[in-house]
Amino acid sequence: MTHKDQKIYRFSEAPIWDLQRTYYEEQGIGAWQSEEVPQYITSNPSIAVAYAEIIFGFLQDRENLGFSLEPVTILELGAGSGRLAYHIVKELCELRDYSGITLPPFRYVMSDLAFKNITFWQQHRSLLPFVEQGVLDFAQFDAVQGTELHLTQSGDRIRRGDLQQPLLVIANYFFDSIPQELIYVDENKIYECMVSLRFPEGAAERSVSDMLKNVIPEYHYRRADEYEKESYPYRDVVGLYSQKLEDSHILFPAVGLQCLERLGMLSQAGFLLLTADKGDHRIENWEYNEPPKLIHHGSFSLTANYHAIGYVFEQKGAMSLFTSHPYNHLNIGCMLMLTNPHSYGLTRLAYRRFVERFGPDDFFSIKEWFDSHLDLMEINQLLAFWRLGGYDAQLFLQSAKRLSNLIPACDEEELSDIRQGILLMWQGYYPMELNRDLALDCAMLLYQMDMFQDALVFFERTNNEYRNDASVLYEMAICYYEVGEDASAREFALNTLELAPEHEGALALMKLFPSL
Repeated sequence: MTHKDQKIYRFSEAPIWDLQRTYYEEQGIGAWQSEEVPQYITSNPSIAVAYAEIIFGFLQDRENLGFSLEPVTILELGAGSGRLAYHIVKELCELRDYSGITLPPFRYVMSDLAFKNITFWQQHRSLLPFVEQGVLDFAQFDAVQGTELHLTQSGDRIRRGDLQQPLLVIANYFFDSIPQELIYVDENKIYECMVSLRFPEGAAERSVSDMLKNVIPEYHYRRADEYEKESYPYRDVVGLYSQKLEDSHILFPAVGLQCLERLGMLSQAGFLLLTADKGDHRIENWEYNEPPKLIHHGSFSLTANYHAIGYVFEQKGAMSLFTSHPYNHLNIGCMLMLTNPHSYGLTRLAYRRFVERFGPDDFFSIKEWFDSHLDLMEINQLLAFWRLGGYDAQLFLQSAKRLSNLIPACDEEELSDIRQGILLMWQGYYPMELNRDLALDCAMLLYQMDMFQDALVFFERTNNEYRNDASVLYEMAICYYEVGEDASAREFALNTLELAPEHEGALALMKLFPSL
């Protein structure tokens, strides 16, 4: 195809969006297991705790307003790996149980376009207890055209007007990954920014991810007065852009707005949105924007236009909460599309305490420092940061070698603190078939701290790859010996010698069992 023959599309209708859908449908959970698609920043315990605290405040507000009987539905859009949902539900249940406060019942619904992801969730051992308690369910949902929720576990169907309580919507890395319009503003006029796509030779034989990685967008402009007509539903905000901005390319979230409008119709009482993405809510930060570049990570993403989303719903009476300070990695918003949003004081207070004062974006900024300075940190600093991060497994996996180097100089209280952290981390661990064996790392640190009974518990939780490692087999033999299980100690000493016949420790240990 020659350059002149290239087809020109509306940005929201370009083939890149079909490729995006195909990528997620084909990859399923593999998109996150391969770490092609970023997930940590929007699914770690820090952001989950912030969301759980805001939801907890919202549930208290509903109770205080007299709406205590009907359940509150919490819908996560594009739940992906399921890690965020797990951490939120776990934290929310713990807040409910610890506080003893009377709350409306709630049900968390994980949704995604790819049915492969739902199959993964249905079989995940960390999620099943919450499904059995009736606080977790799943649904396939298409943001572009979905109008109902069909819950896979309960069989319930949520249609327009079915919900008595407001719907609580969670959308992380969502608005940047669904179709958007692209407009250009200059000299008080609106132009449609169209796109043609150049793919490399042999693109048809490449993977979807390769096609997205190598596509080159080229932009074309046409005058678009239809955005200025009264019939266009978002005319006011586009008109504001034509008045306030110059020489600016603006990603416009028409599909995202329509999705929220359709979801809002499921409830008779409005909705609350919790969302995190790269994208700005300040109109001035959209001025002089260049044409967008596709940010590639297996799939691709752009930038979320939180200004347009906030403006459209604020015109309908919503209240939008964003931080007063600029964000670095992740802009976190809370939008209350509710009757009298000022009456939701505990919801707003939770946002102030867990996002505005110090939030998940701030945590991630500190984590970047942690990543590059880990080898300089002392034990009290490591443990403090691990606590701040909610005893997250990823932080532990990064820190295991440094912890091992510091353990010889630790006192009993510090060793006990490490042990407690390991136990709490395991309680909150959401396995996704990581390349490293978390249980083995835990076992080896506990062994190093002479906590042999605890070490055995974790050795027995490993994936058995240690059976080809003489040093691990020997550590297990020592653990069994120290807890008085001589038969098992002898067995593992023999296993060690099968792999390493000259292993001095195993040979010495065998001499202790003359009668076995």
